Amino acid sequence: MTLEHATLPVPQFDQIQLPDLKQQIEQAIQQGQHFLTTLTAVPSNFSAQLTLLDQVDQLENNISECWGILSHLNAVMNSAETRELHQALLPALSEYYTQLGQHTLLYQSYQHIHDAAEFATLSAAQQSAIKLALRDFKLSGVALEGAAKTRYAEISARLSQLSSDFSNHVLDATQAYVKPLSDAQLKGLPANSVELLKQYGQQHQLSQAAATLDIPAYMAIMTYADDRDVRAELYKAYTTRASDQSEYPAFDNSQVMEEILSLRQEMAQLLGFNNYAELSLASKMAPDVATVEEFLIDLAEHARVPAEKEVAELKAIALADGIDDLQPWDTGYYSEKLKVQQYNLSQEALKPYFPAPKILQGLFSIVNRLYGINVVERQAPVWQSDVRYFELEEHGVVLGGFYFDLYARSGKRGGAWMSGFRSRMQTTAGLQKPICYMVCNFTPAVGTQAALLNHDEVNTLFHEFGHGLHHMLTEVDNISVAGTHGVAWDAVELPSQFMEFWTWDIDSLNLLSEHIETQQHLPPELLQSLLDARFFQSGMQSLRQIEFALFDLSIHKHNPALNSQHIQATLDEIRQKYAVIATAPYNRFQNSFSHIFAGGYAAGYYSYKWAEVLASDAFDRFEKEGVFNTAVGKEFRQFILAVGGKDTALDAFINFRGREPKIDALLRHQGWTDDRKNL
Repeated sequence: MTLEHATLPVPQFDQIQLPDLKQQIEQAIQQGQHFLTTLTAVPSNFSAQLTLLDQVDQLENNISECWGILSHLNAVMNSAETRELHQALLPALSEYYTQLGQHTLLYQSYQHIHDAAEFATLSAAQQSAIKLALRDFKLSGVALEGAAKTRYAEISARLSQLSSDFSNHVLDATQAYVKPLSDAQLKGLPANSVELLKQYGQQHQLSQAAATLDIPAYMAIMTYADDRDVRAELYKAYTTRASDQSEYPAFDNSQVMEEILSLRQEMAQLLGFNNYAELSLASKMAPDVATVEEFLIDLAEHARVPAEKEVAELKAIALADGIDDLQPWDTGYYSEKLKVQQYNLSQEALKPYFPAPKILQGLFSIVNRLYGINVVERQAPVWQSDVRYFELEEHGVVLGGFYFDLYARSGKRGGAWMSGFRSRMQTTAGLQKPICYMVCNFTPAVGTQAALLNHDEVNTLFHEFGHGLHHMLTEVDNISVAGTHGVAWDAVELPSQFMEFWTWDIDSLNLLSEHIETQQHLPPELLQSLLDARFFQSGMQSLRQIEFALFDLSIHKHNPALNSQHIQATLDEIRQKYAVIATAPYNRFQNSFSHIFAGGYAAGYYSYKWAEVLASDAFDRFEKEGVFNTAVGKEFRQFILAVGGKDTALDAFINFRGREPKIDALLRHQGWTDDRKNL
């Protein structure tokens, strides 16, 4: 099949040369700095002040586009060259954004617009953009003077560098490990997993299967390998990545974490906050640190009883197998056996029914039924042969575009994410339409067969697509509040977690499943087993997420900042209170906790659980009025996906739901109440 070419202007990834990209980024930064340098007075009238704001938006658009390409390539095709360029340009970029955030005359220009009588005549999006900008100026230290202002700039630059270092160390530590496996050590693994590990072996110039710390390989071993010693070795290698406990101490993140926490604490105090957690929450939906702690602890109490029951079941099946000291490297292995025993369900039995092409077809069909939009594949230059480009259309009009980079490979950072390449905004050339990247690390295809996903991976795909829809279906034309921009961080997971519910709906599963050989949907007994297992170990999984969130909050509210020993002690204390399975003493989870040390979740990891309340409550309306109710879908799009940061997160939710959020639906969707109707 010959694809039509992309209708939107897309990056020419097949022609991008790093020296050219370097020049584009440097020019964009220089243009921004020239703009700031030549701004020597607040424009005299309202119209001129608005023109100034348009210039700021255009400069932001230019920088985010070219820097976004480099940042993206550094994440998905990491090489010595991309990393070196990324590191070299970071200081200048950080310096520019610090200058922008602390520019007194620019701040005063925004304030003049806000205080003018004409402010009321601006669109709601423009008003919100200006209010958020004024907040961010204050959080960027615009009111600081002299040495304090200089110090803030130094901290910002150093934190950018440290976050990049942290991420690089995790990637390098992950890539460094490879363990050749004998046939005996492969016992218990399904044939598809064995072939996958052989592919990993070939990539490392080995003539046998190999275990790596890439998630598909790691999960296959931890779930299926009968050899307990192999599981234990791999677990240790994975949980000590980028730490002093690893075989590769050159990648140790201990000092990086210490310096990050110290600088964040200093930054918070410069801005008048007691600690970094307070600074973080100043721009979020949650009102204060105490409210978040109370929320997490309350949720932990709901999860504790089911979690303890789940652990008892796990210990019992392990004991029946002769294991009387259940260890962390046993939990995945015996969880799979327990799921088979309780529900006659295994991930491996499901995989043949979830070939990637069918899942994409089903996902696009579901989105069409919900929102009336079509997803069309187009031809576009890509950075890797299995990357694909698509566009969203409605009534023949293209709304936006996206790339899918779905499979794990060498040189690609772990995890899954959506990042915007281009945001919707009005430009002098007309309406610029949004484009984004959606990146996952799924199990790649083995041989010539299509990639087969497990249900967890299907869930992850829907999650990231929810973020993508949030970026692409915005109807806001102001870049600073379009899509996910300007949305409170603890509400930004609402559209993503909301989309996950369709992976548990019977009609949706019929659209998503088709056996790789027989082309049959999930048979009734397997479908029922999957649905019955929906709440499998939900208590344990929730407590684990709550543990991470409380740890994140605790280390960021501490004054003075913690050293690496105290970071470990804090995590140990939280685990003592909330974990239901003991952790190995050498476990250094924190050293690879990229969400909070290299991502945007510092003192904000609780956002996943906070937004889960919103997502569950939003889906509760669909359960009541119809999972594919187009009128409700239209309202979700109108009030949540379309508004970006124009409305506050709470106002947007109330506009859709008709009231403030409640926790009841979340508790039901976790299986912790007796009311499970429609599930």
